[in-house]
Amino acid sequence: MLTIGAVTGTAGCGVSRVPISLPEAFQGGTSAAAAPTAYLHASASAGKESSWMSSHAASQNLLYVSEVRTVAVYSYPQHKREGILRHFYIATGMCVDKKGDVFVVDSGYGKIFEYSHGGTKRLATLDSPTKDPVGCSIDPTTGDLAVGSLGFGSEATIAIYKNARGKPVTYADSAFDEFFFCGYDNNGNLFADGITAPGSGNFALAELPQGKTALTTITVDQYIVFPGGVQWDGKHLAIGNQKTEIYEFAVSGSKATNVGTTELGSGAMYVKQFWIQGQTVIAPNVYIPKRHSARSNVLFYAYPAGGKATQKITGGVKGAQGAVVSLAAK
Repeated sequence: MLTIGAVTGTAGCGVSRVPISLPEAFQGGTSAAAAPTAYLHASASAGKESSWMSSHAASQNLLYVSEVRTVAVYSYPQHKREGILRHFYIATGMCVDKKGDVFVVDSGYGKIFEYSHGGTKRLATLDSPTKDPVGCSIDPTTGDLAVGSLGFGSEATIAIYKNARGKPVTYADSAFDEFFFCGYDNNGNLFADGITAPGSGNFALAELPQGKTALTTITVDQYIVFPGGVQWDGKHLAIGNQKTEIYEFAVSGSKATNVGTTELGSGAMYVKQFWIQGQTVIAPNVYIPKRHSARSNVLFYAYPAGGKATQKITGGVKGAQGAVVSLAAK
């Protein structure tokens, strides 16, 4: 059994809190964890158009931004629209492998779709073993795919697909009510964030060490309101608070110590899955100023400095959920 330690502003305080200050449109009868997606899903149009990609997209570095019903594709770092992938239900988290193949987690369909770099055809479709998959990560040492699941109506899991194919091995624990995002470090250790059992709503972090068969608790000395993206930045474990901070942690044994904070300013309101590319952090921003009105953008910040956005994409962005950069083959 995995034992979860409450995450508080001061280590050991054990204060129980739940996500707060959500936009008005998300308050009421919708789950705090799912509300932004549900809101955007209701306002999006499925459409009948086909996916498309420019003829030179595959030769460029590409930025993929999930937008619920679609995934927009831009040149990187030029930010020119190069294509769009369609026919998703609720496209949320994404990840990318060493070849540049992009994996899109569809929370609505309960599937994970794989695309080649700059391609529009689905290379593979994987089924989530539980409902509401959210985030994914590729093990750089093995090519295995990890997917975290909220598990509404079923058990929340971390699912591991060997070589990103077939049926997964699942890892679960009753102490977790929901898993959100996950990320491998460069040694193949997997970290996953989420929240504890109903009634507490505390942030929780677990590790699946390389070669092990059980999740272990990682205690964290930083209070996080709402679990966001998880990514290894090359030195530290970066974990997002969906209220627009990214915390950098040094992990030693079963303890994660906050060694830095990246504040996302300049209008960022709700960032689910960020993406760190070198010295830049890309923040898909769901900005909802009031009920029945939604606009979104993609913001770029110096990493780990944060502060004011250095660039932004605004035109045509619809409900940005997650981002990844896929590098062109050399």
